[in-house]
Amino acid sequence: MRARVIMVLVLVPVFEACAPSASVLTTEERAQALNAFATVQRVFQHPRCQNCHIPGDSPLQFDAGLPHAMQVARGPAGQGAPGLPCAACHGTVNPPSSYGTHAPPGAPHWQLPPPAHKMAWIGLSPARLCAMIQDKTLNGGRDFDALIRHVSEDALVLWGWNPGGTRAPVPVPHAEFVAKFRQWAAAGGPCPDDTLTDASR
Repeated sequence: MRARVIMVLVLVPVFEACAPSASVLTTEERAQALNAFATVQRVFQHPRCQNCHIPGDSPLQFDAGLPHAMQVARGPAGQGAPGLPCAACHGTVNPPSSYGTHAPPGAPHWQLPPPAHKMAWIGLSPARLCAMIQDKTLNGGRDFDALIRHVSEDALVLWGWNPGGTRAPVPVPHAEFVAKFRQWAAAGGPCPDDTLTDASR
């Protein structure tokens, strides 16, 4: 008796990825995503953000990015040196205006990024900044979803739009910044080409 072979066709559902690869974008989609990233760059490299995203271990102050007074240092966890934590001067909210314009500002968990992932972007080109933001080995292991939550909800990030005193807030409205970040991330996070950027100047 001959054995009968029965073939069973198994249908496997195919799920669409959340974000398209930056390499499969149309020219127009890429241009729109890069335009969105230009807004992200403008925010990240504003003094309210980059004064704490530093390559060394001493934060900066004011719009001019001056070295922090009192030789403040990052410390082993980004929360200040032993004996002089950030929280010694920086509270969880901005002090009242009666304290004067130069009173230390405040926000929850006031600190620098930890030394393991400094996320230092002062002076970086657009391409290098773009690559650093989404590099999990440099950004604390954050994917795009985690990055969006960070820029949308983190109280210390939000402080940049309400810095108190005479400090200039981030000039891009927060809702617009988050929308542009989402647009760039949804496109797969394409990065500008420094060569093309430099040639167009």
